[in-house]
Amino acid sequence: MNRDLAATLPDEPPLVLMLCPSAEDDWPDQIHVALSDGRWQGNAVHPQGPETSDEPDDAFTVLGMVADAAQESVTELLWTVWPLCPYHRIGVHPRPAGTAADWDRSGWAGSGPLVWWCRGAHGGDCHDLSAVGDLAAALPGKQRRELRRRKLRDRRS
Repeated sequence: MNRDLAATLPDEPPLVLMLCPSAEDDWPDQIHVALSDGRWQGNAVHPQGPETSDEPDDAFTVLGMVADAAQESVTELLWTVWPLCPYHRIGVHPRPAGTAADWDRSGWAGSGPLVWWCRGAHGGDCHDLSAVGDLAAALPGKQRRELRRRKLRDRRS
């Protein structure tokens, strides 16, 4: 998530995982994706209650939960749509690669590589924008060049 954040919001510090102890004895501690100042918004990465004990055993499911939590914290706390499809200028969402517009969220488990997915324009031209973590590669040339220049300046200082 931090590579994608740096590519699209380069002035923002990296996100952090924050452990939030539960106030209830029978509820587990929760992990949230937070801004660098510790503020977080929305669901925990793995919201469990006392009646559930199954941990996701699929890396794509876990990555999907982290991507969702990161997106919610950034969007709600910075008041910006993130990440944004540079071609359609609308928000994208984490989904398994190659999913259709009618995909059901219950299909995370064992579903394959996770991508930032764009609904597209009104014509239904939905598309996979990039793999989660590789959003910089999907940026138009001018934005990619500016990102490289910024990285070079940061290394020199």
